[in-house]
Amino acid sequence: MGAVESPVDEKADYLPEEATNILKSLASEWEDVLDANALQVIPLKGAMTNEVFQIKWPTTQETSRKVIVRIYGEGVEVFFDRDDEIRTFEFMSQHGQGPRLLGRFANGRIEEFINARTLSASDLQDPNISALIAVKLKEFHDLDMPCPKQVHLWDRLRNWLSEARSLCCPKEAEAFYLDTIEKEISMLEKELSGPHQRIGFCHNDLQYGNIMLDEETNSLTIIDYEYASYNPIAYDIANHFCEMAADYHTETPHILDFSKYPDLEQRQLFVYAYLSSSGEEPSDSEVEYLVHEVEKFTLPNHLFWGIWGIISGYVNKIDFDYKEYAKQRFQEYWSRKPFVLGSVGPSPESVIDDTST
Repeated sequence: MGAVESPVDEKADYLPEEATNILKSLASEWEDVLDANALQVIPLKGAMTNEVFQIKWPTTQETSRKVIVRIYGEGVEVFFDRDDEIRTFEFMSQHGQGPRLLGRFANGRIEEFINARTLSASDLQDPNISALIAVKLKEFHDLDMPCPKQVHLWDRLRNWLSEARSLCCPKEAEAFYLDTIEKEISMLEKELSGPHQRIGFCHNDLQYGNIMLDEETNSLTIIDYEYASYNPIAYDIANHFCEMAADYHTETPHILDFSKYPDLEQRQLFVYAYLSSSGEEPSDSEVEYLVHEVEKFTLPNHLFWGIWGIISGYVNKIDFDYKEYAKQRFQEYWSRKPFVLGSVGPSPESVIDDTST
């Protein structure tokens, strides 16, 4: 997940020696850098999968040279294949979709610095920015990636659930209703799969920290492709809508506010901008159909990030209350399911408060 600058002590010893050597080597090739060894290291706040740093060098120009260093989080390979993610990153940069890859080291990489600002939580509520995101997301979905064009969502959910169950003690597994969730995944797959489903290359983590805005050109760049894969496009839009409930830069970054979930008009405007970006005017029925599909796909999205939260609580050392976050996603799943699917089934009113081991 994305990050923003948080100035602290600027020390190179935050970085692995291999990364520092690559950085100095890169800087020594830039004629405007005054001293390749005089690198400043600034940790960026808000990332929840990796550690992210901005690196600066003083130059002969008015502006400094900058790059981004990403150190992969420990244990997060359970969520995605790192080699797939690197291939995606390289494909995206070759096709002008994201930052260039400048170097790789054992547990991370060095990326081009994008001269744009990371969006904030409030930006997602801005109708002009929201329309830009819709258009950019359609462009992303239409990428022809060199990999099988099949839905990954359901297998990934089952694999993650299996991992979560292996990590949890019986009490915690019961508190999170993990046995029930297996049945829910099968029910959702049956309910939400069909021949008319539109499949595209999905980002799967389109929160505000993964979107950069160049305010001079009014253009967006989508970054961080760890979770990217082919999936139903309605799922990716649903994920983006659910992220409007989050603000990862507060004192309680794990707390979600679902009153910020976009209302019907906001959702219709987003879907209209998405569908019309290809140059053809969508019909009202096309817009309504996709809006309805997106609502249904909020349900597997809550399960996806709920299970992610459980696993992350065990494998990730970043300061974030992953299990409380998971609890909120599961609560939202159970409360929304009857309204979205019109069927109740086994629905715990809320997860048990005591989910500690």
